[in-house]
Amino acid sequence: MADLNPLSLWRHLLALPNESRTKTIAVAFMVSAVCAVSVSVAAVILGPIQDANRAAEQAARMEAMLASMPEMAALIEEAGGDSLETIIVNLRTGLPAEGIDPDSFDAEAARKDPARTTILSADQDIAGLGRRPDFLPIHILREDGDLRLVILPISGAGYQSTIRANLALEGDLNTVAALSVTEQGETPGLGARIEEARWQALWPGKLIADNEGNIRLEVVRGQATNDFEVDGITGATRTGNGVTRAVRFWLGPNGFGPVLDNLANGAL
Repeated sequence: MADLNPLSLWRHLLALPNESRTKTIAVAFMVSAVCAVSVSVAAVILGPIQDANRAAEQAARMEAMLASMPEMAALIEEAGGDSLETIIVNLRTGLPAEGIDPDSFDAEAARKDPARTTILSADQDIAGLGRRPDFLPIHILREDGDLRLVILPISGAGYQSTIRANLALEGDLNTVAALSVTEQGETPGLGARIEEARWQALWPGKLIADNEGNIRLEVVRGQATNDFEVDGITGATRTGNGVTRAVRFWLGPNGFGPVLDNLANGAL
């Protein structure tokens, strides 16, 4: 009868010659298993820390974006720290989501939850998202009841990565107040320059749509020639195209379009 005692099996394995195929496969399997367990444990332990660091970095970028708009920063400071209101919106209705607390809302979890996302058709999915989250936070600033600023989280496929950013619109909802890229993995020295303050400073004052309501805002190849265009980055045309598609998707009917309509007519 075969001896199935683990200690005996271990001794038998060690006794095999090093050139033994059985010993080689067994050792390779054990090394792989140990590495897999180590990586899994590290991911579990470090996951919350990474999430916290990511949230802190995005909060810092939000503060930097607001600081880049002196008029809005002064208005927020004058009105108090709570003047920038956060609302979780339902993109299916364009209205505030019911029963969701902004303080505990996990946007990343919502993006991954099939029950809280919508599959986009090829014609709809100009930003290369695949699925659109149905619930997202927006930030609104009002002064004496009048809308002064709305900040929208946008995302889309770039050349090498998913690009995430905050797009701030002035109260007319047709003028860009600021753009702040919060996450990207584009080519260093080329597409990655969308994170540079110098390039993001080109966005304030740009117009979104023409008088007929057509969304015309875009990153062009070369230098901008009108108020709907933003200078492209040399050698990063595909990254610029990704930003354009993301902006146009999220400002359109399958993104925040219904939300912006409700803000314009006072329903939100």
